[in-house]
Amino acid sequence: MNILFCCPSRFNLNSKIINSLGGIENLNLELSRNLSSNKYKIYLSTLCKKTIKKKNFINLPISTIKKNNNKYNFDYVISSNEPNIFKYFKNSKKILWMHNTLAVEKAIRKKKIFSILTNKINAVFVSEYLNKNTSKLYNFKNRFVIPNFLDRRFENQKIQFKRKPWIIWAVSREKGLKEIINLWKEIFKLNRNTQFHIFGIKKKNKVKKLKKYNIFFHNRVSKKILIRYYKKSIASLCLGYDETFCLNAIESMSCGVPVIGFKKTAINNLIKNNINGYKVDNFKKIYEKINFIINMSNQKRSILINNTYSYSKKYYFNNIKKKWIQLIRK
Repeated sequence: MNILFCCPSRFNLNSKIINSLGGIENLNLELSRNLSSNKYKIYLSTLCKKTIKKKNFINLPISTIKKNNNKYNFDYVISSNEPNIFKYFKNSKKILWMHNTLAVEKAIRKKKIFSILTNKINAVFVSEYLNKNTSKLYNFKNRFVIPNFLDRRFENQKIQFKRKPWIIWAVSREKGLKEIINLWKEIFKLNRNTQFHIFGIKKKNKVKKLKKYNIFFHNRVSKKILIRYYKKSIASLCLGYDETFCLNAIESMSCGVPVIGFKKTAINNLIKNNINGYKVDNFKKIYEKINFIINMSNQKRSILINNTYSYSKKYYFNNIKKKWIQLIRK
């Protein structure tokens, strides 16, 4: 079976799965690499400059695919957020891998609507939330939900039960961070040994002034360093703004770290109250839940850590890979 993955981003087959690549790029690279076998010959088209060949795995420029489309015969074309590639492969089965929302107005403006309406497309959404919030005007042949998978470096972590009163923020979006910093100052007054570690965001001008409240900015770090901090911490914050999946939350859970977030977007479905975190309505409730977790007994914390860690296993790569294989075998 010949399968083409299309991801219109600047990376190639030799790119390491590192912080410089975004989530969508990593997902395409990891899934396509691991599907390549005797059964599947995989092509990955990206905004790369030249063709790179390995056993049963070929990475080639999108421009080459478009220019020489008549030379290729794909059983499946799987495209991330970009339906226009389908017009070049009329006889292939088509899967639109939906990572982000696509409003009808945007689909018209970006000239994607015609490709969606004129091709028999199966849509794969990374969350039930994204599926429900994608217009039914798109006449997809079928709609499926296959969640994103964990980076394998987060799998099978040796869980630590002795934790420090640290809270983690690892979401690159800054929305809501100002409010969290303000309420943290009040938390610090009650718990002087607590620390708030912020990853993925450039250091603020007032970073030195914030250190007196045990607020530390780390910018972007390797997964190895992030895991080390997670395994020492008692909770992470993923507020849920504009989230269609929130891989940060699953990464946190894989280290036994429960997540606190708002009852909105995809995070609302990921968090199971009192099992792997807490869903709240407002910043006041976040303040209360952080204090609650800080003062939690060791016995209750151990149960919460175990439950959180166990929940994350459903997102291990091989479990999600099986769902993709089941789909392409239909």
